[in-house]
Amino acid sequence: MPGKRTMRVRRVYDPPEDDDGVRVLVDRLWPRGLSKERAAVDEWPKELTPSTELRRWYHEDRTRYAEFRERYEAELAEPEPARALDRLLGLAKSDTVTLVTAVKDIDHSHVPTLVAALGRGRPSG
Repeated sequence: MPGKRTMRVRRVYDPPEDDDGVRVLVDRLWPRGLSKERAAVDEWPKELTPSTELRRWYHEDRTRYAEFRERYEAELAEPEPARALDRLLGLAKSDTVTLVTAVKDIDHSHVPTLVAALGRGRPSG
């Protein structure tokens, strides 16, 4: 179906699959112990990741997840991340986009907020 967004999320440590399409690393830091060849990452838009300041703030106290999401949504609404979101949405119109991450607990990371922003077509804020 033309214009349908096909996006999925996988751990970057899992072996790439033939149907991954464009693999996009959505972490600010490169995954430990993983070569670039093994990661098979096509894009690494660091502007879509939480700022170092926000990431460190959240890692100090994981009970602040709701506020972390709000702050991250505000960051995604800034011009540079918004352009990067538009780019991913454009890629997803013609190919599968697989967001890859090293985080173990994807449900309590930045990834669901990023996926929601991509699903809306634009971040809130």
